Amino acid sequence: MITHLAGRMSVLGRARLASLAAAVLVIPMGMVVGSGGTASAYATCGRTASDLDSSSWPNQTAGVSANMRTGSLTSCAITGYADNQDKLDYHCYTSNGSSTWTYLRNDHDGTYGWVNDSLLPGNGSNVYCGF
Repeated sequence: MITHLAGRMSVLGRARLASLAAAVLVIPMGMVVGSGGTASAYATCGRTASDLDSSSWPNQTAGVSANMRTGSLTSCAITGYADNQDKLDYHCYTSNGSSTWTYLRNDHDGTYGWVNDSLLPGNGSNVYCGF
């Protein structure tokens, strides 16, 4: 009886271990595993964000032009430009694991897109998008 119970426990233990391993290996869409082994959220190409940031609209830094993209990766398509002195409406920011990006509207021409925060006044929005 003890041998039978021990054999049953090891089968149950193996099944639980296999289920746990499978659950750990599943990474939700829109997540990237960085070199540190932790998952980071980012805006996939084509993803937009709500206007969560009610702060005043800054002007783009003089002499700076930044690509506005369809997502928070440089591989995403360019939708427009945040050019010298354009008024920018920050919506919120997210991270791609190595940098933060702000989703914004360029008030000058009405285009929307993601811009790397290192290229924006005040380093972009201070309001997290939630993804």
